[in-house]
Amino acid sequence: MSIEIKAPSFPESVADGTIATWHKQPGEACKRDDLIVDIETDKVVMEVVAPADGSLSEIMSAEGSTVMSNEVIARFTAGAGEKLPEAQDAPSADADQLDVSGPAVRKLLHENNLDATKVTGTGKGGRLLKEDVLNYLKNPETVTSVPVPVPVPVPGATPTPAAPAPVVNETVAPSSGPQHRTSRRVPMTRLRSTIAKRLVSAQNEAAMLTTYNEVDMSPIMALRSQYKAQFEKAHNGTRLGFMSFFVKASAEALKRYPAVNASLDGNDMVYHAYQDVSVAVSTERGLVVPVLRDVEAMTLADIEKGIVQLAKQAKDGKLTLAEMQGGTFTITNGGIFGSLLSTPILNPPQTAILGMHKIQDRPVAENGQVVIRPMMYLALSYDHRMIDGKEAVQFLVTIKELLQDPARILLEI
Repeated sequence: MSIEIKAPSFPESVADGTIATWHKQPGEACKRDDLIVDIETDKVVMEVVAPADGSLSEIMSAEGSTVMSNEVIARFTAGAGEKLPEAQDAPSADADQLDVSGPAVRKLLHENNLDATKVTGTGKGGRLLKEDVLNYLKNPETVTSVPVPVPVPVPGATPTPAAPAPVVNETVAPSSGPQHRTSRRVPMTRLRSTIAKRLVSAQNEAAMLTTYNEVDMSPIMALRSQYKAQFEKAHNGTRLGFMSFFVKASAEALKRYPAVNASLDGNDMVYHAYQDVSVAVSTERGLVVPVLRDVEAMTLADIEKGIVQLAKQAKDGKLTLAEMQGGTFTITNGGIFGSLLSTPILNPPQTAILGMHKIQDRPVAENGQVVIRPMMYLALSYDHRMIDGKEAVQFLVTIKELLQDPARILLEI
């Protein structure tokens, strides 16, 4: 029985999608609910699965093509699929591995003159994915051309010069400098393109300012060190990190300064009676900001579990649109990458974003003496159309005071 495979029904805020990766090829057997294709939209990657046991009979939309909501993208034959030859079950040669890879992977390998056997596949059955090749190319030391066999000289024979290996996107420098300098041109993903547009829009439309402060992390580090083992045991392996303290401190500060928790809707200022905190997560596809709902009612353990779950979903491309929309305030942590100080950009329509940074031992004056303390710079970017400078500074000072005396977070004072 032939079945039409259609693109998912996109929400009103999503106009169309792009075929990212076909995980099954025509004739390849698959079981019900096996992943067939990933479709990338402006906000999330949506998965289409097999409707029954069987196999794909035809792919109608190639990787990289744009599809509309409910558009037919393939045809599926229910019933036993065509079994792959045994030789393909354990590919041992470059050709075998290419046979179970999508056209986008084969094109990428060819353009960069790569040997497929040197790239580790993370797909089902060791299948090469486009992300595997891109990750391989990120390390310049591993990007090598397919080796060219060196001919063995035969006595009496006239030496024949070996044909040069094909070079793609390569420019030859003058003889006095490097002989091979290459460049790669990779199309911007839909998610990356959307991020770029939103960031530029935020800078062009908002009256964005940033205020800075610093916090002594000694009290939280001491508290965490004292109770982390008990915390982990009491909460089924959930680890006590720093992020939960910042989320709780932000929730308390947002109650005191409602304008920081508000959003702009045209000429209307919308004040929210709840705190939904967006937490920035970096993924291979770009930065996403899933939302923790009602953080004012969550415990530290609830927050830690929520962050771990959202981060895992983000890295696996499993976030839904509902999990990424509706935040009232954003926290981003550049410190995990080593950033000492930065200016975070607003996440519209929100009016403020808190930037965390690297914890670094620094000399500070304390009671007339110079001491070494683990310090972190904090940055609050805000929309001056909605928030006055006084409120922004006081909000950031409140977070600092709560973090330097963690008991106040629990007592809400």
